[in-house]
Amino acid sequence: MHGSLSKRLRLFSGVLCVAIAATVPARAEPVFPSGPVKIINAFPPGGPSDIISRLVAENMHAVLKQPFIVDNRPGAGGDVAADQVAKAPADGYTILTGIDTTFTVNPSIYRSMPFKPEDLKPLMIMASSGLMVAVNPSLGVKTLAELIAKGKTQTLSFSSGSNGSPGHLAAAILGDAAGIKVLHVPYKGNSPAVMALLTGEVQAGILATPGLLPHVQAGKITALAVTSRKRSQVAPDLPTVAEAGMKELEVEVLYVAMVPAATPEPVMAVLQKAMGDALEQPDVKAQLAKLDLFVEAETGKAAEDRISAQRSHYARIIKSTGMKIE
Repeated sequence: MHGSLSKRLRLFSGVLCVAIAATVPARAEPVFPSGPVKIINAFPPGGPSDIISRLVAENMHAVLKQPFIVDNRPGAGGDVAADQVAKAPADGYTILTGIDTTFTVNPSIYRSMPFKPEDLKPLMIMASSGLMVAVNPSLGVKTLAELIAKGKTQTLSFSSGSNGSPGHLAAAILGDAAGIKVLHVPYKGNSPAVMALLTGEVQAGILATPGLLPHVQAGKITALAVTSRKRSQVAPDLPTVAEAGMKELEVEVLYVAMVPAATPEPVMAVLQKAMGDALEQPDVKAQLAKLDLFVEAETGKAAEDRISAQRSHYARIIKSTGMKIE
Protein backbone atom coordinates (compact mmCIF):
# COMPACT_ATOMS: atom_id res chain seq x y z
CA MET A 1 0.00 0.00 0.00
CA HIS A 2 2.78 2.37 0.99
CA GLY A 3 4.73 1.62 -2.22
CA SER A 4 1.65 2.20 -4.38
CA LEU A 5 0.96 5.57 -2.68
CA SER A 6 4.57 6.65 -3.11
CA LYS A 7 4.48 5.73 -6.80
CA ARG A 8 1.25 7.74 -7.29
CA LEU A 9 2.78 10.76 -5.52
CA ARG A 10 5.88 10.64 -7.71
CA LEU A 11 3.71 10.42 -10.82
CA PHE A 12 1.57 13.36 -9.63
CA SER A 13 4.66 15.44 -8.89
CA GLY A 14 6.02 14.76 -12.37
CA VAL A 15 2.75 15.75 -14.03
CA LEU A 16 2.61 18.91 -11.87
CA CYS A 17 6.17 19.90 -12.86
CA VAL A 18 5.37 19.46 -16.53
CA ALA A 19 2.21 21.53 -16.14
CA ILE A 20 4.06 24.32 -14.34
CA ALA A 21 6.84 24.30 -16.93
CA ALA A 22 4.28 24.61 -19.69
CA THR A 23 2.91 27.81 -18.11
CA VAL A 24 6.36 29.49 -17.86
CA PRO A 25 7.24 31.36 -21.08
CA ALA A 26 10.46 30.43 -22.85
CA ARG A 27 13.33 32.78 -22.12
CA ALA A 28 13.20 35.54 -24.74
CA GLU A 29 16.20 36.40 -26.87
CA PRO A 30 17.62 39.84 -26.05
CA VAL A 31 15.98 42.53 -28.15
CA PHE A 32 18.39 44.40 -30.44
CA PRO A 33 18.96 47.23 -30.22
CA SER A 34 18.17 47.81 -26.56
CA GLY A 35 20.16 51.04 -26.28
CA PRO A 36 21.76 53.83 -28.32
CA VAL A 37 23.71 52.94 -31.48
CA LYS A 38 26.71 55.08 -32.39
CA ILE A 39 27.42 55.86 -36.04
CA ILE A 40 31.05 56.96 -36.42
CA ASN A 41 31.29 59.03 -39.60
CA ALA A 42 34.76 59.28 -41.11
CA PHE A 43 34.35 62.81 -42.48
CA PRO A 44 33.50 66.29 -41.15
CA PRO A 45 29.92 67.59 -40.83
CA GLY A 46 28.25 69.01 -43.92
CA GLY A 47 29.59 66.69 -46.63
CA PRO A 48 27.63 63.97 -48.48
CA SER A 49 28.91 61.20 -46.20
CA ASP A 50 27.72 63.09 -43.12
CA ILE A 51 24.36 63.98 -44.65
CA ILE A 52 23.49 60.43 -45.73
CA SER A 53 24.55 59.17 -42.28
CA ARG A 54 22.20 61.59 -40.54
CA LEU A 55 19.28 60.86 -42.87
CA VAL A 56 19.69 57.13 -42.27
CA ALA A 57 20.18 57.60 -38.51
CA GLU A 58 16.97 59.62 -38.19
CA ASN A 59 14.90 56.99 -39.98
CA MET A 60 16.50 54.04 -38.17
CA HIS A 61 15.73 55.74 -34.86
CA ALA A 62 12.07 56.05 -35.87
CA VAL A 63 11.87 52.33 -36.78
CA LEU A 64 14.00 50.71 -34.08
CA LYS A 65 12.98 53.10 -31.26
CA GLN A 66 16.55 53.70 -30.09
CA PRO A 67 18.82 56.71 -30.66
CA PHE A 68 21.25 56.47 -33.60
CA ILE A 69 23.92 59.06 -32.79
CA VAL A 70 26.25 60.35 -35.52
CA ASP A 71 29.75 61.15 -34.28
CA ASN A 72 32.13 62.72 -36.81
CA ARG A 73 35.74 61.54 -36.52
CA PRO A 74 37.63 62.79 -39.61
CA GLY A 75 41.30 62.16 -40.29
CA ALA A 76 43.80 60.07 -42.28
CA GLY A 77 41.39 59.42 -45.15
CA GLY A 78 38.91 57.65 -42.89
CA ASP A 79 41.49 55.57 -41.00
CA VAL A 80 40.85 57.38 -37.68
CA ALA A 81 37.16 56.49 -37.64
CA ALA A 82 37.69 53.02 -39.10
CA ASP A 83 40.26 52.18 -36.43
CA GLN A 84 37.82 53.20 -33.70
CA VAL A 85 35.06 50.98 -35.08
CA ALA A 86 37.44 48.08 -35.82
CA LYS A 87 38.37 48.04 -32.12
CA ALA A 88 34.78 48.38 -30.86
CA PRO A 89 32.78 45.40 -29.56
CA ALA A 90 31.24 43.40 -32.42
CA ASP A 91 27.71 43.81 -31.08
CA GLY A 92 26.07 46.12 -33.62
CA TYR A 93 26.16 49.18 -31.37
CA THR A 94 29.00 50.85 -33.30
CA ILE A 95 28.75 51.43 -37.07
CA LEU A 96 31.25 53.12 -39.39
CA THR A 97 30.00 55.29 -42.24
CA GLY A 98 32.21 56.82 -44.89
CA ILE A 99 33.39 56.13 -48.40
CA ASP A 100 35.03 53.12 -49.97
CA THR A 101 38.49 54.70 -50.39
CA THR A 102 39.35 53.93 -46.76
CA PHE A 103 39.34 50.28 -47.86
CA THR A 104 40.04 50.53 -51.60
CA VAL A 105 42.74 53.22 -51.78
CA ASN A 106 44.36 53.59 -48.36
CA PRO A 107 45.87 50.07 -48.27
CA SER A 108 47.87 50.98 -51.39
CA ILE A 109 49.06 54.44 -50.38
CA TYR A 110 49.70 54.24 -46.63
CA ARG A 111 52.81 52.44 -45.47
CA SER A 112 50.91 51.24 -42.41
CA MET A 113 47.34 51.47 -41.15
CA PRO A 114 46.13 51.28 -37.53
CA PHE A 115 43.70 48.49 -38.44
CA LYS A 116 43.44 45.71 -41.01
CA PRO A 117 40.77 46.08 -43.72
CA GLU A 118 39.55 42.59 -42.84
CA ASP A 119 38.79 43.80 -39.28
CA LEU A 120 35.63 45.33 -40.74
CA LYS A 121 32.97 44.02 -43.11
CA PRO A 122 30.30 45.83 -45.14
CA LEU A 123 26.95 46.28 -43.53
CA MET A 124 25.73 47.99 -46.70
CA ILE A 125 26.82 50.02 -49.71
CA MET A 126 24.26 52.75 -49.15
CA ALA A 127 24.73 54.86 -52.27
CA SER A 128 27.09 55.82 -55.07
CA SER A 129 28.00 58.99 -56.92
CA GLY A 130 30.43 60.55 -59.33
CA LEU A 131 32.46 63.73 -58.85
CA MET A 132 32.50 67.10 -60.57
CA VAL A 133 35.59 68.42 -62.34
CA ALA A 134 35.71 72.14 -61.64
CA VAL A 135 38.06 75.12 -61.78
CA ASN A 136 38.35 78.62 -60.42
CA PRO A 137 37.18 81.03 -63.16
CA SER A 138 40.51 82.85 -63.00
CA LEU A 139 42.08 79.86 -64.76
CA GLY A 140 40.15 80.84 -67.90
CA VAL A 141 39.02 77.39 -69.06
CA LYS A 142 35.50 76.16 -69.81
CA THR A 143 36.00 72.55 -70.95
CA LEU A 144 37.98 69.52 -69.86
CA ALA A 145 39.99 69.71 -73.09
CA GLU A 146 40.94 73.31 -72.29
CA LEU A 147 41.97 72.31 -68.76
CA ILE A 148 44.26 69.62 -70.16
CA ALA A 149 45.72 72.08 -72.65
CA LYS A 150 46.41 74.50 -69.80
CA GLY A 151 48.07 71.69 -67.88
CA LYS A 152 50.51 71.18 -70.74
CA THR A 153 51.93 74.63 -70.06
CA GLN A 154 51.89 74.80 -66.26
CA THR A 155 51.46 72.74 -63.09
CA LEU A 156 47.83 72.79 -61.90
CA SER A 157 46.90 72.68 -58.21
CA PHE A 158 43.96 70.43 -57.22
CA SER A 159 42.25 70.39 -53.83
CA SER A 160 40.77 67.23 -52.31
CA GLY A 161 39.00 66.19 -49.13
CA SER A 162 42.04 64.30 -47.83
CA ASN A 163 44.97 62.14 -48.82
CA GLY A 164 43.63 59.03 -50.51
CA SER A 165 40.22 60.60 -51.15
CA PRO A 166 38.40 60.21 -54.47
CA GLY A 167 39.51 63.71 -55.44
CA HIS A 168 43.15 62.82 -54.78
CA LEU A 169 42.81 59.65 -56.83
CA ALA A 170 41.01 61.44 -59.68
CA ALA A 171 43.64 64.19 -59.86
CA ALA A 172 46.38 61.56 -60.06
CA ILE A 173 44.50 59.70 -62.81
CA LEU A 174 43.99 62.92 -64.78
CA GLY A 175 47.66 63.84 -64.51
CA ASP A 176 48.76 60.42 -65.69
CA ALA A 177 46.19 59.93 -68.46
CA ALA A 178 46.53 63.44 -69.87
CA GLY A 179 50.27 63.76 -69.37
CA ILE A 180 50.03 66.92 -67.28
CA LYS A 181 51.57 67.92 -63.95
CA VAL A 182 49.19 68.23 -61.01
CA LEU A 183 49.88 69.44 -57.49
CA HIS A 184 47.63 67.72 -54.96
CA VAL A 185 46.60 69.87 -51.97
CA PRO A 186 44.68 67.86 -49.32
CA TYR A 187 42.18 69.40 -46.89
CA LYS A 188 40.14 68.03 -44.00
CA GLY A 189 36.95 67.25 -45.86
CA ASN A 190 35.05 68.23 -48.99
CA SER A 191 33.80 71.57 -47.65
CA PRO A 192 37.24 73.13 -47.01
CA ALA A 193 38.44 71.69 -50.33
CA VAL A 194 35.59 73.50 -52.09
CA MET A 195 36.37 76.71 -50.17
CA ALA A 196 40.00 76.55 -51.32
CA LEU A 197 38.80 76.34 -54.91
CA LEU A 198 36.29 79.14 -54.40
CA THR A 199 38.89 81.52 -52.95
CA GLY A 200 41.52 80.68 -55.57
CA GLU A 201 43.83 79.02 -53.09
CA VAL A 202 43.90 76.19 -55.63
CA GLN A 203 43.09 76.26 -59.34
CA ALA A 204 41.01 73.11 -59.71
CA GLY A 205 39.30 70.26 -57.92
CA ILE A 206 37.52 67.00 -58.67
CA LEU A 207 35.08 67.02 -55.79
CA ALA A 208 31.62 65.97 -54.62
CA THR A 209 29.00 67.74 -56.71
CA PRO A 210 26.69 69.04 -53.93
CA GLY A 211 29.38 71.20 -52.35
CA LEU A 212 30.34 72.72 -55.70
CA LEU A 213 26.92 73.18 -57.28
CA PRO A 214 25.75 76.36 -55.45
CA HIS A 215 29.00 78.11 -56.38
CA VAL A 216 28.76 76.85 -59.97
CA GLN A 217 25.21 78.20 -60.19
CA ALA A 218 26.41 81.53 -58.78
CA GLY A 219 29.13 81.71 -61.42
CA LYS A 220 31.93 81.63 -58.84
CA ILE A 221 33.25 78.19 -59.90
CA THR A 222 33.30 76.75 -63.43
CA ALA A 223 32.15 73.12 -63.84
CA LEU A 224 33.65 71.12 -66.71
CA ALA A 225 32.39 67.51 -66.46
CA VAL A 226 31.30 64.71 -64.10
CA THR A 227 33.21 61.48 -63.48
CA SER A 228 30.15 59.20 -63.32
CA ARG A 229 29.20 56.87 -66.16
CA LYS A 230 25.87 58.64 -66.50
CA ARG A 231 25.09 62.32 -66.28
CA SER A 232 24.52 64.10 -62.99
CA GLN A 233 21.00 64.21 -61.55
CA VAL A 234 21.49 67.84 -60.50
CA ALA A 235 23.63 69.14 -63.38
CA PRO A 236 22.39 67.14 -66.39
CA ASP A 237 23.80 69.60 -68.92
CA LEU A 238 27.37 68.75 -67.96
CA PRO A 239 29.09 66.07 -70.05
CA THR A 240 30.49 62.94 -68.49
CA VAL A 241 34.28 62.60 -68.66
CA ALA A 242 33.78 59.88 -71.28
CA GLU A 243 31.73 62.27 -73.40
CA ALA A 244 34.49 64.85 -72.90
CA GLY A 245 37.09 62.41 -74.26
CA MET A 246 38.65 61.22 -70.98
CA LYS A 247 36.98 57.89 -70.10
CA GLU A 248 40.03 56.97 -67.97
CA LEU A 249 38.82 59.58 -65.47
CA GLU A 250 35.61 57.72 -64.61
CA VAL A 251 35.61 57.55 -60.79
CA GLU A 252 32.77 56.13 -58.70
CA VAL A 253 32.41 56.90 -54.99
CA LEU A 254 30.70 54.29 -52.82
CA TYR A 255 29.08 55.46 -49.58
CA VAL A 256 29.49 52.54 -47.20
CA ALA A 257 28.42 51.39 -43.74
CA MET A 258 30.80 48.94 -42.06
CA VAL A 259 30.79 46.97 -38.80
CA PRO A 260 33.38 44.91 -36.90
CA ALA A 261 33.98 41.64 -38.75
CA ALA A 262 32.67 39.43 -35.91
CA THR A 263 29.27 41.15 -35.74
CA PRO A 264 26.59 38.40 -35.63
CA GLU A 265 24.46 37.95 -38.74
CA PRO A 266 21.10 38.31 -36.87
CA VAL A 267 22.24 41.71 -35.57
CA MET A 268 23.38 42.73 -39.05
CA ALA A 269 20.03 41.63 -40.48
CA VAL A 270 18.15 43.97 -38.12
CA LEU A 271 20.39 46.90 -39.05
CA GLN A 272 20.30 46.12 -42.78
CA LYS A 273 16.49 45.93 -42.83
CA ALA A 274 16.13 49.27 -41.03
CA MET A 275 18.86 50.93 -43.11
CA GLY A 276 17.47 49.59 -46.39
CA ASP A 277 13.96 50.76 -45.48
CA ALA A 278 15.37 54.19 -44.58
CA LEU A 279 17.03 54.54 -47.98
CA GLU A 280 13.77 53.68 -49.73
CA GLN A 281 11.76 56.40 -47.99
CA PRO A 282 10.57 58.84 -50.66
CA ASP A 283 11.81 61.89 -48.75
CA VAL A 284 15.23 60.30 -48.21
CA LYS A 285 15.52 59.31 -51.89
CA ALA A 286 14.55 62.85 -52.90
CA GLN A 287 17.18 64.39 -50.63
CA LEU A 288 19.84 61.97 -51.85
CA ALA A 289 18.97 62.80 -55.47
CA LYS A 290 19.60 66.47 -54.63
CA LEU A 291 23.06 65.37 -53.44
CA ASP A 292 23.53 63.52 -56.73
CA LEU A 293 23.63 60.20 -54.86
CA PHE A 294 22.16 57.05 -56.40
CA VAL A 295 20.65 54.64 -53.84
CA GLU A 296 22.32 51.22 -53.90
CA ALA A 297 21.31 49.41 -50.65
CA GLU A 298 23.68 46.57 -51.54
CA THR A 299 24.56 43.98 -48.89
CA GLY A 300 26.25 40.61 -48.39
CA LYS A 301 28.61 39.06 -50.93
CA ALA A 302 27.60 41.52 -53.65
CA ALA A 303 28.79 44.43 -51.49
CA GLU A 304 31.99 42.62 -50.53
CA ASP A 305 32.77 41.76 -54.17
CA ARG A 306 32.13 45.32 -55.34
CA ILE A 307 34.49 46.80 -52.75
CA SER A 308 37.09 44.14 -53.51
CA ALA A 309 36.91 44.88 -57.25
CA GLN A 310 37.28 48.60 -56.54
CA ARG A 311 40.35 47.88 -54.37
CA SER A 312 42.03 45.86 -57.15
CA HIS A 313 41.20 48.51 -59.76
CA TYR A 314 42.64 51.33 -57.68
CA ALA A 315 45.72 49.34 -56.70
CA ARG A 316 46.60 49.04 -60.40
CA ILE A 317 46.02 52.76 -60.95
CA ILE A 318 48.07 53.79 -57.91
CA LYS A 319 50.95 51.59 -58.99
CA SER A 320 50.91 52.93 -62.56
CA THR A 321 50.57 56.59 -61.56
CA GLY A 322 53.04 56.48 -58.67
CA MET A 323 50.40 58.25 -56.55
CA LYS A 324 51.81 59.01 -53.11
CA ILE A 325 50.81 60.81 -49.96
CA GLU A 326 52.48 64.20 -49.75
